[in-house]
Amino acid sequence: MKFDGRKAARVKLDHKQPVNLMGSDGTWRRGCVLLDISQSGAKIEVEGTLDVLQAKEFFLLLSSTGLAYRRCELVWIDGTTAGVRFVTAESKKKPADRQIAATRNSIQSK
Repeated sequence: MKFDGRKAARVKLDHKQPVNLMGSDGTWRRGCVLLDISQSGAKIEVEGTLDVLQAKEFFLLLSSTGLAYRRCELVWIDGTTAGVRFVTAESKKKPADRQIAATRNSIQSK
């Protein structure tokens, strides 16, 4: 279901789904609640202080064992609620790399 003018369809959770944030170097961990999720990101409610979210990237641990996780970056914070974007190999490309790839794709499609 799409809402709030988002590009990716989000699933809004009706129950509290506990998840964790963890620093990419493993030095910190913070409990939070997953509010909604899509292919490209999620909205979470963070427990405790938000100072750890100043890290450039971190992990959203979707399972208690840590076997299901997504690499994230912070997009916005409003009180205890935060929006995160999932980091992918595509999103990590430099803008020039994306332009070269787009040009290459348009040439190949002709």
